[in-house]
Amino acid sequence: MSLSCCPTSVFAALTDAELPAPHPAVPAALQALMPEMVALRHHLHAHPELAFEERATSQVVADCLAQWGYEVHRGLGRTGVVGTLRRGHGPRRLGLRADMDALPIAEATGLPYASRHSGRMHACGHDGHTAILLAAARHIAEGGVAFDGTLHLIFQPAEEGLGGGREMVADGLFERFPCDAIFALHNMPGHPVGTFGFREGSFMASSDTVIIDVHGRGGHGSTPHLTADPVVAAAHIIVALQTIVSRNTDPRDMAVISVGAIHAGDAPNVIPAHVQMKLTVRAYRPEVRQALRERITALVHSQAQTLGVRAEVDYHWRYPALVNDAGWARFAREVARDWLGEDGLMPDLQPLTGSEDFSFMLEACPGAYLIVGNGVGEGHGQGGCMVHNPGYDFNDAALPLAATYWTKLVQRFLVNQPLPA
Repeated sequence: MSLSCCPTSVFAALTDAELPAPHPAVPAALQALMPEMVALRHHLHAHPELAFEERATSQVVADCLAQWGYEVHRGLGRTGVVGTLRRGHGPRRLGLRADMDALPIAEATGLPYASRHSGRMHACGHDGHTAILLAAARHIAEGGVAFDGTLHLIFQPAEEGLGGGREMVADGLFERFPCDAIFALHNMPGHPVGTFGFREGSFMASSDTVIIDVHGRGGHGSTPHLTADPVVAAAHIIVALQTIVSRNTDPRDMAVISVGAIHAGDAPNVIPAHVQMKLTVRAYRPEVRQALRERITALVHSQAQTLGVRAEVDYHWRYPALVNDAGWARFAREVARDWLGEDGLMPDLQPLTGSEDFSFMLEACPGAYLIVGNGVGEGHGQGGCMVHNPGYDFNDAALPLAATYWTKLVQRFLVNQPLPA
């Protein structure tokens, strides 16, 4: 089998130790694709591209899909790709999404396929997510899955903070490629390979950024009485902000307010005229998210006024909470249970406080988001490093299992069987 759509560097020889061991739950035909799919994943890992810069990555994706018989559309969300495959005359329409972008992190894995671009790496496994969906796409196109309906494969840019999901929806994703339901997955270190996690309702938190500028009157550190000290005011604001969660939020609701950056002054004996703080704010429920904004804004201004300085609050709405449709989450779980049994399910999965811009797609189309075990223990790709860490690597052993899961879901969805109401 040749993957002529991909760059020559993809065909680097892989040793048996670099390939996932055959798994009895993975079809032989899909397992046979692994040398090329793992090589492709390594190529993507070595050539990471940041948000809205995924031109080479999207070219590889588009070329592969076209070679396998998909109808390919490019340019949604700037660098996004959608591949469509229709079979029969069934009315059902299914969307599967993978993210493609990397992070501005200097890689420290020492792997032979480590990033060749200084200061950026696939530290979240999006190279693995793209390879998973491509492996499933090829297996499906080559007859590995019988279905009747329409399959849309969505390769999204800019998940890492810049809202590529929002951009694709705004560009008419679901008007051009209507879906009855849409699904996405993410790898998760710390859970065994071959396990899948599902949750109905709220699954990931909203994520908003707040920039607070405190303006005072600077002066010499030896004469603080002649100044309006913004540093002291900022300190009071920081302490007071923590009372919003502890005293203004129902204990049954999740809320996070974290000050991640403070910038003020340069010298020990100079009181600066300005302090800037940057916050991340998170919640599961929209009502709590709105209440946090209102309380933060009011508290900052009142504290500043009390201490004789002036404050500006620049509130950036970023990602809404990710909320799974209950019926489709149960459907997705049943696909895994029927395939792998109870051993394939993560028990008692709790909501995550991280965020994910698949939430924009779920606001526009019902569906569900799930997680895939990336391994436990030590070593790169085995759970030794969490995502967004310079030492992280996607675990190739998860690739054939996650790809098989997508094929099982496609087969279950795009056949004449009852679906969730």
